[in-house]
Amino acid sequence: MSKKELRIGMIGYGFMARTHSNGYRKVGNFFPELEHKPVLKTVCGRTKEKVEAFAEQWGYESAVTDWKEIVENDDIDAVDICTPNHLHAEIAIAAAEAGKMILCEKPLSRTVEEGQTMVDAVEKAGVQNTVWYNYRRIPAVTLAKQVVDSGKLGKIFHYRANFLQDWTINPELPQGGEALWRMDKKVAGSGVTGDLLAHCIDTAMWLNGGIKDVSAVTETFVKERLHQETNKVEKVGIDDACIFHCHFDNGSLGQFESTRYARGHKALYTFEINGENGSLRWDLHDLNRLEFFNYEDESEVRGWRSIHVTDGDQPYMDKWWVPGLSIGYEHSFIHQIADFLESLEKGKPCNPTFRDAQETQKVCEAILDSASSKSWKETGVEW
Repeated sequence: MSKKELRIGMIGYGFMARTHSNGYRKVGNFFPELEHKPVLKTVCGRTKEKVEAFAEQWGYESAVTDWKEIVENDDIDAVDICTPNHLHAEIAIAAAEAGKMILCEKPLSRTVEEGQTMVDAVEKAGVQNTVWYNYRRIPAVTLAKQVVDSGKLGKIFHYRANFLQDWTINPELPQGGEALWRMDKKVAGSGVTGDLLAHCIDTAMWLNGGIKDVSAVTETFVKERLHQETNKVEKVGIDDACIFHCHFDNGSLGQFESTRYARGHKALYTFEINGENGSLRWDLHDLNRLEFFNYEDESEVRGWRSIHVTDGDQPYMDKWWVPGLSIGYEHSFIHQIADFLESLEKGKPCNPTFRDAQETQKVCEAILDSASSKSWKETGVEW
């Protein structure tokens, strides 16, 4: 079957650009039925030597140092934005106006106001768009969605999640610059709220519906750090840790925690859902397993069951190996690309869209407002 080319322009050459590039290269091998074939045309990065090395390593046809060359290039169909957060809006708006499809890294933006300009631009242009909340595409998490939607849990009472890291504990760690832009509020917009909790929030609302209001507390443990671009010691504006609780639209309660100061944790992301008839829980460290408790089981065998999500009738797994053999983190990006390509064939959105991601941004902003004012805040989410 002759494939339609989807010519990719990648903006960025960091960690996320690697995961996306790997996905584009692998998707055709495991989803051969798709009508479109990604073609790695051009990659853009700020440093000529580094971006050229990235292009050679991952198989891009060319490399540039000005993102506008990608947006203005008629040989590019889709723009993949893997830049620091402060560049998302400008690039996405320009790409939409140029009629390009857009795949944007999370969070969508630094603020709700900035995010709305992006939503308006893609919807005005009518271009296909998606945001890389990749944890939705881990098969065990997708299976959790199917279980919740089936009604097996009954009425939901509780949703809790955490995302714990430990990489910023060192007070001598600087902020800003190419490697540490996530520490700079002007570039990142926020700290763990936009970087880590945004993932938890997207998954939570996908599984459990909209978040109505929040009450939050944040902390910045190291108040000043050397800024690599100014070479001056400057105030740290991002949140190192955040705890919030909330009400969901369905009446359930939520409890969330995220920090970069949990010694011993590199990427501990977990969630648990408790309903009247059952519960679910999942852990990124054991990402192929979903734990399920069904109260309707006979009492003598009632208990938590561990479901190894590797069988062919479970989400996405018919594309991979034989039952019992696991897949990993990188496969979630391959799945999102496959879903994006399928959405082009079927003429449907590829969720989460910019509009979906804007709802997550509303929750993030309400969290920061709540922590600042020490009061409950409505999110204004429309889910």
